[in-house]
Amino acid sequence: MGKQVWRAVVAGGAAAVFTAVAAVPAGAAEGGASFSRVQVNGGKPIVIGTSKEVVYPASFRVVTTRVWRWQPLVYLYRNGVEDKLWQTMGGDVCPNRVGTCDARQRLHFDPGGHGMRNSEAGVWKVAGEVLFKDGSKDVDATGVTVQLRRDSHLIVNASPEPVAKGKTLTVTGKITRANWETRKYGVYGSRQVNLQFKPAGASAYTLVKKVRANGSGALRTTVKASKTGTWRWAYVGDTTTGASVSLGDYVVVK
Repeated sequence: MGKQVWRAVVAGGAAAVFTAVAAVPAGAAEGGASFSRVQVNGGKPIVIGTSKEVVYPASFRVVTTRVWRWQPLVYLYRNGVEDKLWQTMGGDVCPNRVGTCDARQRLHFDPGGHGMRNSEAGVWKVAGEVLFKDGSKDVDATGVTVQLRRDSHLIVNASPEPVAKGKTLTVTGKITRANWETRKYGVYGSRQVNLQFKPAGASAYTLVKKVRANGSGALRTTVKASKTGTWRWAYVGDTTTGASVSLGDYVVVK
């Protein structure tokens, strides 16, 4: 489960601390606010590495019929308010404390400072929250979901360099992924990874073959050398792990 206390930082440096109270967001408003047009990172996955804080955008429209005390916001949760994802937030303050507001928000994720766990990778729901001046609050599910993913990393090496035309070229590499608990990249074995090639002078890579990594994440395959160009590995990602591509290895064919 996620941490129960989380922090929202609004424009101007003011901070509000919220604790787990009330019931599970279930779509039915407690009253006083309604959220629509909710987007988090444009619907794309949120990918987090091992050490650097990353920031992703969110936006929404909120309509309030009562005066709010703290800036309306959206946050990520799983099973209920006690399973919120720890995150620091900033963004625009709505100009009026009652009525309609189109807001932009920033979600900050820090795998070290927020003490993230690997089990937190996966699908999260989005809820909207407003704390009113009279101390009451409205927490509503928005129907939006977000995928939280651990970053992946690839390396590549093609040899020999240079290589004679028609000879065998061996392409090796390794895939790893972020471990939020150790704050290091660790083994990510048995993944299917694409070997791609871009001929010299071309602008795009093409798929050559699909290769499955061994249990330690190591990749190895052979191809016939026919053209000078750049080789790389590419992983499309999965429900808990982000997509990645390696740097390219340029090989001259003589």
